[in-house]
Amino acid sequence: MSTAATTETKPAPPPVDTIKIKVDGREIEVPKMMPDWQGNLQPTTMLQACQLAAKEVPHYCYHPKLPIAGNCRMCLVEFGLPAMGPDRKLLLNEDGTPKITKQVLPYEPQTPRGAIACATPISPGMEIYPSSPATKQMREGILESLLINHPLDCPICDQAGECKLQEYSVEHGQATSRFVEAKVHKPKAVDLGPRILLDDERCILCTRCIRFTKDIVGDDKLGVVNRGSYNSIAAFPGTTFDNNYTLNTVDICPVGALTSKDFRFQMRVWFLKESKSLCTSCGTGCNLTVGSREDKIYRFEPRENNAVNGPWMCDAGRLNYKWVGRADRLTEVLVQDVGQASRLSHSSEKSKTGATPVLRKTTWTAALSEITEKLKKVPAGSVAIVGSARQTNEELFLLGKLAKKLGALTDSVPREGEADKLLVSADRNPNSTGARLTGLCFTEMGIHLPKIADGIKAGKIKTLIVFGEDVTKHGFGPDLLGRLDTLIVSDILPNATTRLAHYLLPGCAHAEKRGTFVNVKGRLQKFIKAVEPKGDARPEWEFLHELVHHVTGHNGFVSIEGLFNQMAHEVPAFHGLEWAKIGDTGVTVQI
Repeated sequence: MSTAATTETKPAPPPVDTIKIKVDGREIEVPKMMPDWQGNLQPTTMLQACQLAAKEVPHYCYHPKLPIAGNCRMCLVEFGLPAMGPDRKLLLNEDGTPKITKQVLPYEPQTPRGAIACATPISPGMEIYPSSPATKQMREGILESLLINHPLDCPICDQAGECKLQEYSVEHGQATSRFVEAKVHKPKAVDLGPRILLDDERCILCTRCIRFTKDIVGDDKLGVVNRGSYNSIAAFPGTTFDNNYTLNTVDICPVGALTSKDFRFQMRVWFLKESKSLCTSCGTGCNLTVGSREDKIYRFEPRENNAVNGPWMCDAGRLNYKWVGRADRLTEVLVQDVGQASRLSHSSEKSKTGATPVLRKTTWTAALSEITEKLKKVPAGSVAIVGSARQTNEELFLLGKLAKKLGALTDSVPREGEADKLLVSADRNPNSTGARLTGLCFTEMGIHLPKIADGIKAGKIKTLIVFGEDVTKHGFGPDLLGRLDTLIVSDILPNATTRLAHYLLPGCAHAEKRGTFVNVKGRLQKFIKAVEPKGDARPEWEFLHELVHHVTGHNGFVSIEGLFNQMAHEVPAFHGLEWAKIGDTGVTVQI
């Protein structure tokens, strides 16, 4: 199959049937049918038509990716329909246009009749009045009802700054409350599950969480219990709300009823810097937003990309960030003292004495200079490279260039797990596809690892370069690594391999650099830096560029943009692509 990059072009769609309506007096043409939450074409609703007309219709229970419930009533709007005569023919104005009759309550002809915009389909000639006085009055009444028993605890609510009840109260509500009776009190800080706390008093019963859990995840665990003002959300008796997608309910909760135990009371959201990034927990490549402040990551949130993850992400990926700020991060460039500890620590005496390598701190310039001199002198075929499919395409591309110059045997470590039916991929590497496309692994990942180990045993391979992997877990024990003349390791966290390195180069987490991944379906996506790396740690592509330049003489990568564009020129799968054309949601390449 050709690996040339594809664009997002598709065959011309068939003509779309449209309907003419008016929104706040402005005539527009809208599609007769639009996709629903499952992507199936359904009659266009009044809310969708207003969105196309750039007119806001406030709502709580409606969510474009969930089934319609129509229970919050916040989207009530006044509307009118073409008037019909007794003969069922349209009545016309003097100018020949259809006469529009505003809908009123049958038992109160002076009171406008509202329709819930989220569930009411449009019809030809309809007029919608999302900004009329009657519509505004309806919204005020709904908000007043929702706020009757709502606690006034905005200053301590985790949703403050992201709360739709707060926003709509300011934009569409009344300045004062007419409610003087005692509020109904409900349980607070209810332990709904291992990652979720529920505040029943704040809940407005939009049922988004119930519909998400049932219809998206397939785990029908939540429901409404009790009656009237005492309604509340609860898990099925004898169970807890515990699946791998529970934290999505925190995202879609329009108020502060559902909160994340992990983020609760950690940081005010308006202090957070938001950076567009990707999840590295599996090969799906969910788009996410990194929330950080002063170079500390506080949360991951899903970033909508309908080509990959929609607006969702799994709990495991969402919480996979704390290791970035671990206290034992590798932050110094280290080199092993020649003759003092390397022979002892890599020989059979190590098991008897318990000795460990003696590493001293050095500079990037000194370390790269020494490594360059060693690599320039190695015989062809005496080097092996184990890269990681958790590294970026750009870094794998540079490792490939180094391998080609040195005649090195290359491979990467496969990671497999159990997939689910929603987002979690069985491939636990975020960039296995990129490792194959860039040439680090031409076939199945891991098949060359035994060859590399055998080469070290036979004395053919004298230099091993390891990026982002603990090879002691994959058939390279300390005794085997002790046979090497040179072990060059780059990683983020300490492990058994880093402790045996002759040269230890501190790398960066994906949140600390820029680059691209290709997910299991061939979606190439880029991510940007959210926080600064710790200590002397550097993005791997930066020092790999220097190493490749000094060893091979190849130069030209002064920026990540230039490096990607050069890679796209040389790697067939990326032909025709440029960094600036990738966009925030990526492009699809043939794999």
